[in-house]
Amino acid sequence: MPLLDHFHPPLYPRRHWESFHVTWAGAIADALNEQLLPDGYFAEEQAHAGARVEIDVATFADGETVARNGTVATRTYAPPEPPVVVPAAFPDEFEVRVYGGEGDARLVAAIELVSPANKDRDTHRRAFAAKCAGYLAQGVALIVVDVVTNRTGNLHTLIFEVLGRAADADLPHGTDLYAVAYRPLVRDGADVIQAWPHALAVGGKLPTLPLALNAELCVPIDLEATYTAACARRRLG
Repeated sequence: MPLLDHFHPPLYPRRHWESFHVTWAGAIADALNEQLLPDGYFAEEQAHAGARVEIDVATFADGETVARNGTVATRTYAPPEPPVVVPAAFPDEFEVRVYGGEGDARLVAAIELVSPANKDRDTHRRAFAAKCAGYLAQGVALIVVDVVTNRTGNLHTLIFEVLGRAADADLPHGTDLYAVAYRPLVRDGADVIQAWPHALAVGGKLPTLPLALNAELCVPIDLEATYTAACARRRLG
C-alpha cells in the first residue's frame, strides 16, 4: 500500500488523520501481541491529544464544590496561588508501548506516530524530542514514524540534539517524512544509541524496522503491513 497524504485533500478534511493514527497504532499493537512478542511481553496502544489536566472553574459554598454539571462533591484542599507559572507544551501521544519483565510491566520499548501538533511550533517540537530522548536515556527502545505532510521539520535531528549528539546527516537535507528506529545499549563499557533512519515519501513504501526488547532481542516492525491493515480497516485506498 503506497503511503497516502492524510493531511491534504482529497483525504483531508473528509477523513480524519486522528482516527487513522489510532487505527494504525492498534494495528501495530495487534501485530506485536499476536505475532511478534515472546511470552512475558505485551503491547498497548495509547492516544492522547493536548494537555493532561484542565482546571474546571467551580463555585465553593459551605465546604462543598458545585461543579459545572451541577453535581456536588466534597471540597478538597486548594493550594495557594503559585509564585511561579511558566508556559509548557504537552505533546500529543499516538503511540504503542511495549512492556516486559517478570510480572512488573516494565516499559521496554515505544513506537511514536508523530502528529501535526508535535511539529507546529518550536516548544512542541522540543517537548516531543525531550520525551523521546527521555525514553532513550532510560534504556527504552524507540521507533518514531513521521508521515505529517502539513508541517515541516525533522524531529529525529532534534532528538539527537537533545541527547547532545549529532545526527551526522543520516537523512537527506530537508527530509520531513521519515521513520527511525533507536536502540540504546552499552557496548564495550560505553553508552551508545544505534539508529536505523529511513526517508519516506508519499506514494512510496514503508520500511521494516527493528524494535529492541532488550540488549539481545529485537522484533521486526513491518510498517508497510500494519499501515496496509489500518488503511483496510478505514476503507482507504
